[in-house]
Formats: sequence, structure tokens, C-alpha cells
Amino acid sequence: MEYMLVLFSDPKPLMTMKPAEMEQMAGAYYAFTQALQKEKAFLDSRRLKTAADATTVTLDGGKSKVVNGPYIETKEELAGYYLIDVPDLDAALKWAARCPTAGHGHVEVRPIWPMPG
Repeated sequence: MEYMLVLFSDPKPLMTMKPAEMEQMAGAYYAFTQALQKEKAFLDSRRLKTAADATTVTLDGGKSKVVNGPYIETKEELAGYYLIDVPDLDAALKWAARCPTAGHGHVEVRPIWPMPG
């Protein structure tokens, strides 16, 4: 089954990290990705820029309304994701617990809705 590990964290601490701390964090994510790949569970992963770089589009009375920056204020924001293929929810939860984000943010585990075709 395919699951998305949706990563949420507070981006503010990243802005003040020393290079050595940033390198250590990058190494932890690299090791996590390598472990997923070794187990043939890795499908895809991306890191996102901060919500301040986002643009939100909604419809208001049938007309497109564009808002720069985050639509809502939150401490934690969507930081990235891992798309994995594992046997079941228990396996996905174990991978989520190993993800470095679980130590400084939170990881939402969501099954992928299979599309017909």
C-alpha cells in the first residue's frame, strides 16, 4: 500500500541553525531516505519552501482570488513529504516514527487513495 508521510515543522529554528547543525540534520534525512531505499519502500520525497513563499488560490463568487504567503497562521507548516510503498499501516507508522521530523515536528501518515485506470 502507498502512504504519504506528510511532514510538519516550525521553520523558525532552521533560520538560526549553525552550519554544523544543518549538516547534521541533512545527514539524518539522508540516512532515513537511504533506509527507505534499501527496503524498497521509497517512491518519492520533496522538501518544500516555507509558507511565506506560498501563493494560495481560492474561488470567491466564481472568480479566482490569489493571496500571497500563508493562508492561515500556524506555528508548524507543511515542510515536505515522503511517498512510500509498504505492506500496511503498521509498517507506515514505524517509518513515520523513524523520520527525523518526528523529533522536532510531527509526521502525518495518510493512505493514498487509489485512482482507477
